[in-house]
Amino acid sequence: MRFPKYHFLALHFFLAACAPTTQAIIPTFTPDASPPVEKIAIALPTETRPSMRASSTPNVARGAAKPATATRSNTSATTPARIPSTRGNAAQASTASPTRTTAPASSQNASHAPTSLPPTATRTNTPTPKTATPIPASPTQISPPIPSNETYGTLAVFSAPTNPPAALHPDLNLALRGYAPTNATLALIDYTGEVGSGAPQLSGLFSVPRVPNFKSAYQTRDWDWTNQRVGGLLSNWDVTILSMGTTPGESIRVPDSGADIGNDYRALVLYADATRLTLKYTREDNVVAGYALHLENILVEENLLALYQQKNAAGRGELPALRARQVIGKAGGDQILVGVRDAGSFLDPRSRKDWWRGR
Repeated sequence: MRFPKYHFLALHFFLAACAPTTQAIIPTFTPDASPPVEKIAIALPTETRPSMRASSTPNVARGAAKPATATRSNTSATTPARIPSTRGNAAQASTASPTRTTAPASSQNASHAPTSLPPTATRTNTPTPKTATPIPASPTQISPPIPSNETYGTLAVFSAPTNPPAALHPDLNLALRGYAPTNATLALIDYTGEVGSGAPQLSGLFSVPRVPNFKSAYQTRDWDWTNQRVGGLLSNWDVTILSMGTTPGESIRVPDSGADIGNDYRALVLYADATRLTLKYTREDNVVAGYALHLENILVEENLLALYQQKNAAGRGELPALRARQVIGKAGGDQILVGVRDAGSFLDPRSRKDWWRGR
């Protein structure tokens, strides 16, 4: 039996509709699982700059000793010291360890580079004395030495020259010690005790011997010989420097002691400058033994100053010698300052029995 063509088509679609639906499965490729690979990182040696925030300690080559790092006194020893900047002060000292530096890229960076410092001078065996500025009693009209017709002789010195030089010796140049004002009786004082022979009589400082008006009083400063510096005030006596009233321009003379040190001379000049004299009533170039006299705020006679400078420069084998009552200078103002010593000790210039006998 022959079926028409469209019958076959209808049968095909009928059978397809009745069949169960299935989803096609597409095979996929899954690789075989392999064991995990262990990754190993190898650190290659490199030179890295340490963080400045973490530490300022310089790098140290392997095998080299690590330099000591200076630390502040109030920090632990493990804390690196702050390295001072050299900006604006190339001479500033640094105690920190040296750091690695590279050439600066510009002039601005160059100011931060460490600076090589010159070596510090060391102390010598003869240190320069530290001086104290004397306090003048009151403003005075001091001028350079004035010409005079006075002549002066010399005597040989019986000791070695002073050491250190006179200008740097606090026993000879009173300016090195200085003095300070003190409150004390401005009149002669009657002390008890023995009366020394050969003491200079201070009334003879003036052309007409007198007890002048005492205007002010001072205490001399001590000297620290170990450290070569000014010490505290000497307090063995209430007064060791005395201001004596004068008429500006009046002559100042050598006080007589009555003791001849040779050829009828009374004293040697151990130190002189334009406004200051130190006299010694023996022939030693020091104040260790015998009387000494300090005169301040006077105009030293020009011929006397020139002779002293000449003999001082020649080695001090001879020094200017002075006769009793010889003129040695003039008052530069309304007062001069006077200090007296015996065997190196400063004494009270107001003592009647010692320096003003019969007054």
